[in-house]
Amino acid sequence: MARMYGNQSMVAPLKRVLVKPPSESAEDVERWQEFGYHFAPDVDETRRQHDGLVNLLRDTGAEVVLAEESQPALLDAIFVTDPGFVTDAGAVIGHMGKQLRRGEEPALARELTRLGIPILGALEGNETLEGGDVLWLDPETLVIGRSYRTNDAGYQRVRELLAGKVKNIYQVQMAHWHGRDEILHLLSVISPVAEDLALVYPPLVPVPLYELLEARGIRTIEVPDSEFATHAPNALAVAPGHVITMKGNPITARRLRDAGVTVWEYEGRELTLNRDGGATCMTCCLLRDY
Repeated sequence: MARMYGNQSMVAPLKRVLVKPPSESAEDVERWQEFGYHFAPDVDETRRQHDGLVNLLRDTGAEVVLAEESQPALLDAIFVTDPGFVTDAGAVIGHMGKQLRRGEEPALARELTRLGIPILGALEGNETLEGGDVLWLDPETLVIGRSYRTNDAGYQRVRELLAGKVKNIYQVQMAHWHGRDEILHLLSVISPVAEDLALVYPPLVPVPLYELLEARGIRTIEVPDSEFATHAPNALAVAPGHVITMKGNPITARRLRDAGVTVWEYEGRELTLNRDGGATCMTCCLLRDY
């Protein structure tokens, strides 16, 4: 029987992915300032842009699974990577550091259970972890960012859940940056592109992570300062040397292409620029081929 789940890589060919289409109404998005968005969302355009991302994913050959449980009051719920992550042994359900996102975690657990993916465990109490702080360098090496959204207790709980299942689990400290009110996940500053190549924003990459990249012979492509605010470091690899990223970062796109990387671009003014979440944020990768 073919595998239906297994995801301990960020660059192996993507075969199956879960997305959560936006379902909010014009009334729901009146809370946009409470969620920290930059401007009032356009509901119809948000849906159109999300449809465009889904079509790109399908064009790459991935099976796209649409979440069945809508949560229109939880405006960040489209960022389906954050409530948890899938491993070869099953799923780890996180516990959101952002209070306004609480409630997304059990919904993800129900979706994954519906898809036949076992739940290894769920974080709770004072344990926090968001999937934007979870980085696979290879199937045996997991790196977790210690941020305002993912704390030490959350890291320790993940270590317990994955004991005997993942050989190397590291924690790296994220920068304060602009404080608690701005998202700085680990995947805000690095995106693996191939087994030996990563897209990085050097000023905010933790030193121990740079050392891990160097020790593994992983080369880097640098995002310029001018394109960090437009989320250029956030690129979803759908196969080695093939990535999906937002339109509007021409320097980074050129650097990727000069390195031999195929780049697919989606329109993301509503999805990414307004809500501060890129292609990796809007996808919960269920199965990769490695």
